[in-house]
Amino acid sequence: MMSSMVQDKVVVVTGAGGGIGRDIALAMAREGAKVVVNDIGASVAGEGKNEGPAQAVVNEIKALGGQAVANTDSVSDRAAAARIIGTAIETFGRIDVVVNNAGILRDRFFHKMSDEEWDSVIKVHLYGSYYVSRAASAHFKEQESGVYVHMTSTSGLVGNFGQANYAAAKLGIAALSKSIALDMQKFNVRSNCIAPFAWSRMIGSIPTDTPEEQARVDRMKQMTPAKIAPMAVALASDSAKDVTGQIFAVRNNEIFLMSQPRPVRSVHRGEGWTPQTVLTHALPALKKSFFDLDRSGDVFNWDPV
Repeated sequence: MMSSMVQDKVVVVTGAGGGIGRDIALAMAREGAKVVVNDIGASVAGEGKNEGPAQAVVNEIKALGGQAVANTDSVSDRAAAARIIGTAIETFGRIDVVVNNAGILRDRFFHKMSDEEWDSVIKVHLYGSYYVSRAASAHFKEQESGVYVHMTSTSGLVGNFGQANYAAAKLGIAALSKSIALDMQKFNVRSNCIAPFAWSRMIGSIPTDTPEEQARVDRMKQMTPAKIAPMAVALASDSAKDVTGQIFAVRNNEIFLMSQPRPVRSVHRGEGWTPQTVLTHALPALKKSFFDLDRSGDVFNWDPV
């Protein structure tokens, strides 16, 4: 059933050939948006290229009575990212919403991580979000409206094993979003993040070598990508005009507002600090407020509901 929460808005969704991106693209179309379905059709590791996934989602949208066009450019290249936004302009005449969803994983423990594994993940997630957002920014500024929805992750916001590349990129995206929100507020442009918990092809590469890892994956399989889409559509709508610079997490039927770094506790010494007094005074005084060395699964340690 088609309705009109984002009626006639032109929405670019990157990495929309499957998983979370596909469900966001479909949900946007159901609410009246014209959608650019971007996906290079690569594997989770970013290998290969295939036009099929993007076009398949376009076909689904058209079957619903919606409007959509496929794009297979890579977000990780500046010129290609500009072509993604160009597809929106050429096909539908404008751009209103950018959903930065494209991503790959190259999980590896930090001390074993290669430069290529680091570079490729940073390039797709962080550079990709920057390149696509930057390409849209001139249009948003000129029309004095626009919405960015970026995908961050609790792997970056909290922490996880074996994901230094992914975590660094995802925490960088949270900072990128906040900076966009600050810099472009005067143009009526909004920027927010979603940290999604959802079973997807990308998450499917998580190792399941131990019973604990298998149990974690089994829990995650309950969280379908479709659960993420309502938040993305809501943030894209004019009804959320006062929501910007925020980080939300969506976990099955739960929605969280995530904290952002702020001072927790302070100590002061009138005569200033020496390395010795830092050790004997500052660190002991602050220690009770230290954060545990926990992971996303330690913080979100209950079964999804």
